[in-house]
Amino acid sequence: MARPNGLSSWQQTVSTHLPDLRAPEVAGLVLWSVGIVLAQSCGLTTVATVLAYLLTCTETTVRERLRDWYRAASHKSGAKRGRKRRQLDVTTCFAPLLRGVVAWWDPSCPQIALVLDASTLGQRFTILTISAVVRGCAIPVAWHIVEATRAGAWRPHWLALLTHLDGAIPADWRVIVLADRGLYARWLFTAIQARGWHPFLRINRQGQYRPDRQISFRPLSQVITQVGQRWAGAVTCFKTSERQVAGTLRARWDAPYREPWLILTDLPPAAADVAWYALRAWIECGFKDAKRGGWHWEQTKMRDPRRAERLWLAMAVATLWTVSVGCQAEATLPLPVVADLPTTHIVRRQPHSQQRPRALSCFRRGRLVLIAALVAGQELPQGRFLPEPWPKSLDTHIQRPRAYRPLAKAA
Repeated sequence: MARPNGLSSWQQTVSTHLPDLRAPEVAGLVLWSVGIVLAQSCGLTTVATVLAYLLTCTETTVRERLRDWYRAASHKSGAKRGRKRRQLDVTTCFAPLLRGVVAWWDPSCPQIALVLDASTLGQRFTILTISAVVRGCAIPVAWHIVEATRAGAWRPHWLALLTHLDGAIPADWRVIVLADRGLYARWLFTAIQARGWHPFLRINRQGQYRPDRQISFRPLSQVITQVGQRWAGAVTCFKTSERQVAGTLRARWDAPYREPWLILTDLPPAAADVAWYALRAWIECGFKDAKRGGWHWEQTKMRDPRRAERLWLAMAVATLWTVSVGCQAEATLPLPVVADLPTTHIVRRQPHSQQRPRALSCFRRGRLVLIAALVAGQELPQGRFLPEPWPKSLDTHIQRPRAYRPLAKAA
């Protein structure tokens, strides 16, 4: 197969950051990730077609190679004729994926937010995902797929995913781990702490809490009772001994939210801001990028959860690549000089702190940059993650440093 410029360098990058993969697995992952970016689809037929034209070979050849990559060992080509085949173990890639995110992260900003959440694919799959979030995007770094209609506890899966990520982030970094109230549990709080990370979990208003140096418990529904109120303090949450957690409770209720945010963390009251919980919403953008807004995962015909997990590895690598390129491209956009604009320009009439919506997400911008490089015959770029400051407001438009030119991500 003839390879365009830059494909070999991308293969070297993937091989370097995922050292546990064998050469054929790396080659297949490179084909999948490049094909997904070009086709804006993770569908086998669509990816095989675009790669066949790119590599000047038959669609049947590429399709079989791509399909063989995610098959179980017993179903791979030649397995029935006695050839020894090995299936891809995606769990060995979780820590390297997160290390790759850290390696491309701006070293002047040693803090990162991880988000835990679940997403469904109709009545077929439920995807349990841990993602690193940056600039309104989410990069999956660990995941487990279960059948949506099968009963069973998620606790073992979440604990296993966290375990797979052990040691992937330097110990001197500040790491917050966010999850919505539907996932809150004491075991999750302590499992996050065990890794030297900081839980930042939303809890329901049911239950009780006890401020430090107090004797009696109070209802969580009375921490704050009206819009505009805030509260933070060291507490013991929940009255039942097997559920009790000692930490910091932060509460805030801003308009137009119908309910307050109650966030339980182990960070001291002065060291955290409840507004950081706004970062959790970025994983929803990641799910959108995986589905109708990007790789069109919702159209997959797969039924086997393990095959689907392997396909998610290709989607994760493609997402990491596009978002990193988009972050770097966005951060280098020219900053308009207000003094050079006409006196009647609308920018002059806007408050200094007001931010316009982001025109393109880093995910979409990165994909366009990669396609343009391929069309121009240039080396395929490798980007960097240049994070924005964590929010200080519950508004979706957060303040940004002057050094970065991006605007808030459009909904």
